[in-house]
Amino acid sequence: MTRFWKGHGLGNDYLVVDGRAGDVPITPAAFRLLCDRHRGVGSDGVLVQVATARADFGLRIFNPDGSEAEKSGNGLRIFARWLVEERSAPPTFTIDTAGGVVACACRLTDGVVTSVAVEMGRASFRAADVGLLGVDGDAVRVPLDVGDERLTVTTVSVGNPHCVVFVPVPDDARLARLGPAIEGHARFPARTNVQLAAARTRSEVDVRIWERGAGATLASGSSSCAVAAAAVREGRCDPGRIVVHMPGGVLSVEVRPDWSLRLDGPVAMVCSGVLSVELERALNG
Repeated sequence: MTRFWKGHGLGNDYLVVDGRAGDVPITPAAFRLLCDRHRGVGSDGVLVQVATARADFGLRIFNPDGSEAEKSGNGLRIFARWLVEERSAPPTFTIDTAGGVVACACRLTDGVVTSVAVEMGRASFRAADVGLLGVDGDAVRVPLDVGDERLTVTTVSVGNPHCVVFVPVPDDARLARLGPAIEGHARFPARTNVQLAAARTRSEVDVRIWERGAGATLASGSSSCAVAAAAVREGRCDPGRIVVHMPGGVLSVEVRPDWSLRLDGPVAMVCSGVLSVELERALNG
C-alpha cells in the first residue's frame, strides 16, 4: 500500500510520498490524478522523496498539471515537517531540489514542527535565468506587452522563474486575467510564475499569486521571496526583513545585501493515509 501525508503552508497544500520504492509512477498523468480534488486525494502539488548524493535528503516537486517545479518555499517547509515527524530527521538538514540545495531549520513545540526557516539561495534578476526573451542582462522595470496593455515587470529567479508586476492594488480579478496571459507569454517559452504586488511600507508588501502549472494560489514561499527581492531591487522596500501579506496569510523574507534569501513561516499537517487499490490501479494506468 502506498502511504501519503498531506500538509499546507498558509493554505497552499501538498501531498508527500516516498518515491524511492517506486510505489508512485513518476508521470504527469499520475500527478494530475493525485492532485485532482474530485477523483484523487486533492492538492496544489506533490512532493516526492528521492535519493540524492548532494544533500541529506532529495526532493522532486510536481504541479497539479503534471509539470515539474524547480523549487517551492511552501513545499520545502511541508517536506521538512514530514521528514522530522515521519522520518525522524533532526531539526536542521539540507534538501536537494531541481532549483539547488537548500538548508532548513525546523522549530518544534512539544515535538510538533510549527514553523520552518529555509535558506532559499540568491535572487537573480538576469533575464536569461528566468527565460525571458528580448532582454540582455537584468530584467528590472522592463516593458511587457500583454494583450493591449503595456506592463512594467521585474523578473526574479530563486531557483525557479518569477515575473513580478507592481500595481497600485493587487486584486483577484486582474490576477485572473493577467496571470495566465503572462505565465504562457511568448517571451517566457518555459512559462513563469506571476505575482501582482504593492508595497504597504518600506518593510511590507501585499501579493496576489499565479503559480505556473497551478493557477491562483493562497500563498507561495518562492513567490514571496521573488516579490521581496524585487521590491528591494526597485527601491520600494529596504533590505532586511520584509513581511509578505497573501490571501492565505503572512510569511517573512530576509533579503540580504548579497541577495541571499531566508524564508520563514508556519506549516501545518492536514492528514495522512493510504491510497486505495482503485486509485493505485488508476495511477498505474
